[in-house]
Amino acid sequence: MERLRYPFVFYSLVLLMVLGWSFNFVIGKITLRYIDPYTLTSFRIVLSGLAMVPIYLCMTRPSRLDRKDIWNFLVLGFFGVLVNRGLFIMGLDYTTAGHSALIVAAGPVLILVLARMHGLEGVTWPKVSGMALCVIGVVVLVGGDAIHLHSDTWVGDLITLAGTIGFSVYTVLAKKVALQYDTISMNTFCNLAGAILVLPLAVHQGIHLQWSSVGWIGWTGLAYMVLVSSVAAYLIYFWALRHVNASRLAMFTYVEPPLATLLGVILLGEKLTSMLLLGGGLILAGVYLAEFAVGSAEAPADTAGA
Repeated sequence: MERLRYPFVFYSLVLLMVLGWSFNFVIGKITLRYIDPYTLTSFRIVLSGLAMVPIYLCMTRPSRLDRKDIWNFLVLGFFGVLVNRGLFIMGLDYTTAGHSALIVAAGPVLILVLARMHGLEGVTWPKVSGMALCVIGVVVLVGGDAIHLHSDTWVGDLITLAGTIGFSVYTVLAKKVALQYDTISMNTFCNLAGAILVLPLAVHQGIHLQWSSVGWIGWTGLAYMVLVSSVAAYLIYFWALRHVNASRLAMFTYVEPPLATLLGVILLGEKLTSMLLLGGGLILAGVYLAEFAVGSAEAPADTAGA
């Protein structure tokens, strides 16, 4: 790891990254008032893929795509981009920003489970205890609203959970090619693969979209989700990994769920229910215990926002 020669610059950029991902939940909710989820999903994915191209071309020594890895990147683009970001937006249309942020926070524990299934992670009691707490937290969070069948929040929670599982699958599968490509090249190829897969939907939605009805708020929200959340925040994240280890950086990213929940309460008028507080507390405690307690391995590098 490189030594922190300019700590002010480092912590300022990390703060912007955390704020960028935290506001993404709130801005996503607002944008969905002006753009339907299918259009927002397909446009965001296609534009994110296009935005990564000039960044990749500006690299001094970018990794070249090996033809034998084309199928691998299509699979990674499906799980890491199409499923993850697509179901994130679909779920956000039904649930709250706070619920969405807390369920996304469970991603590292799901990654540990899948990594164990593939023989990539050992089992320790702290990890098992953390996983159990996280599962209980998700059940409390989702089940609390499922009791009230008139509420669609639990439906959105399950959709968001499915998207988080998709990102977890992507993280485990990405280990097969990660050593052969630098992080920007990996992100570029995955984003382009996702863009190719969703392009027919984007074209269809573009043809039938009432462009004049979106308004400046809708377009600004889309631009934010592309340029800030999908591109800038991820670039800061992987740049920061060059200066500190993954577990230390993860400590900053875990500020996102409570911050996103607070922003949802302040800006969207969402309610702080007892189930939200209890379920959220169990999820965060479980993730912390599974990753940072004695006997746990270093936190996975892919703990970023949606």
